[in-house]
This record gives sequence, C-alpha cells and structure tokens, in this order.
Amino acid sequence: MTASRQSEFGKARPAAPTGLAPEVLERLMPMHLVVAADGTIEQAGRTMTRLRAGLEGQSFFEVFDLRRPAGACSVPDLVAGEGRLRLGFRDFPRTAFKATAVPLPEGGGALVNLSFGISIVDAVRQYHLNAGDFAETDLAIEMLYLVEAKHAVMSDAERLTAQIYGAQQAAEERAATDALTGLRNRRALDDALQTLVDGGRPFAVLQMDLDHFKAVNDTHGHAAGDDVLLRVAAILSGQIRKGDIAARLGGDEFCLLLPGTVDPDRLSALGKTLIARIEEPIRAGGVTCHVSASIGVAVSQGTNADPASLLSRADAALYASKHAGRGRCTFAEGEG
Repeated sequence: MTASRQSEFGKARPAAPTGLAPEVLERLMPMHLVVAADGTIEQAGRTMTRLRAGLEGQSFFEVFDLRRPAGACSVPDLVAGEGRLRLGFRDFPRTAFKATAVPLPEGGGALVNLSFGISIVDAVRQYHLNAGDFAETDLAIEMLYLVEAKHAVMSDAERLTAQIYGAQQAAEERAATDALTGLRNRRALDDALQTLVDGGRPFAVLQMDLDHFKAVNDTHGHAAGDDVLLRVAAILSGQIRKGDIAARLGGDEFCLLLPGTVDPDRLSALGKTLIARIEEPIRAGGVTCHVSASIGVAVSQGTNADPASLLSRADAALYASKHAGRGRCTFAEGEG
C-alpha cells in the first residue's frame, strides 16, 4: 500500500509524519490527530472531523483545553511521561476526552489518539455517532451495546412496573366499589370510617334505607329496581361535597360519611333535600316508580368515637324514622 493509493475514506492523501498511510490511521484510529511540532493540527481522523469541522490547520492548544497535564502548552508537554491526557473542547459543546500522545520520529510532532471514555453515551447522542465512527476493536462499541441493552431492559421493567401498578390500583378500586352503582362499598366505608375515628375529626354518619323499594322489585322486576338504585346513587353523589363519602351497603341500604359536618341544621336540611329528591317519580324500565327514604343521623365530635357504636346509633335512628311513618330524618340521641 502506498501513500498515493486511493483511500476507502476519501481522496488519496500523502503519508503523515507517522510513516503510516492515512487510510491505515483512519481505520485503526478514527479519532486521531497528527499534531506538528509547532502545535498545528496537520491531520484529523474522520470521527474527529465529524465532531469539529476544519480542525486541520488550527492550533491544538486553541481547540482543546488541557486538564491533564495541567498547564501543558507545547507538544513536548503532551508527550512527557506516559503521554496520558485529559482534555476537552474549548467551544461548546465542551465534550470531554481522554487521550494518549506519542512523539513522532525526528521531532515531527505528536500522534494523539482520543476517546470519549465515560462520556461516550452523551457524545453518541449529541453527535449522532454510530458503530462506523469507531475502530472495530474499540471497546466503545461493546459499551454502547451494553448501554442500549440496559436501556431497553430498564424501559421494559419500567413499563411492566407501571402496568402492574395500574392493575393493582384498578383491582383495589374494584374491591372498594359497589359494582352496580359505582359508589363505595361496605369495605371502603369501614376503612374510611376508621380513618375518621383515628384522625379525631368531627363528622356525621347518615344511614339511609329506601321506603317502598320492595314493591318496585315485586311489581316491575329487578331491572327496574336496579334503575331506581342507580338514580338514588346519582342523587347522593350530586348532593355531597368533595371529601364526603357515599356508599351502598347492600340491597337498598346507603350510608354517607360527612367529615367536618356536625351542625344539626345543616344535617337536617341535607336529609330533607335527599328525601325530597328521592321521592320524585323515577322512570325505570319504561314504568314510573315511586320510592321514599328514611334516614338516621349519628354525630361524632371526634373524641373516643367507636365505629361500630356510631353505625349502630345511626341505624337505630334510621329505624326510628321508619317507625315514625317513613320519609323522614331522625337524629340519634347523644354524640359519639
């Protein structure tokens, strides 16, 4: 092979002071620089040219900031000792390199072979490099494969974790939701009630049972009954505030938890509103259904409250409403 032989990387170029043809340097060290004795860059490998166009003819010490050896400002400084360098571009982006510099024969300057080191991943992304920009024996290729493999594995793991978390959240939501009405179920109500008790906050419990609901099922069928329950659930959801909890306990039994609401007048007004709305005719399954509601209210001031006792007192007040003629709201005696 001669210096005038056509290179696979471009037009034929004269041999460098290294004594090696340019195409040999290109293949073995695509990130090399040949630096003349006065510090001028005489030859740049194809990958270095991709990083910075027009390197040839510039001063090595104006292009690069030498970090090790500190204060290096001449070619002899580059090759002193073992010739190990730490450097980076002076201009943005200030890509960092490690390099080895070896002296050329007869004071002909230095051959500097650069690599990215740990900055390779950022460099590949920043300069859009690929395997063809590195020597075939460069461990950078294996590193890139490992990085990409790790990235793929981590992405798959993150995606799987998100799917598992989403499935878990959905399962927990289903476990706490009444399948028919979409309200909270008894399990969710019990958990919320215990949380309120543990927090020592004042709150109210409204137990509600539909009046005349059995007649709807017996006369018009369970499909009509389900439509009535859905309508009642919508009424409850529309009357409570954010942070309140509406639950269906089963059949035609419902319960409301109202954190921070213990004023008898407000609770009484809410009870009357709910009863009035529920007593409005409900179209269900092509027929008109009429139901009402009986409500029992128990209040806790947040001290020494017992969940079971509160529900029992609210339930007793509910049955007092039914025994008094239904379609009314009754308060339990005392406070929890």
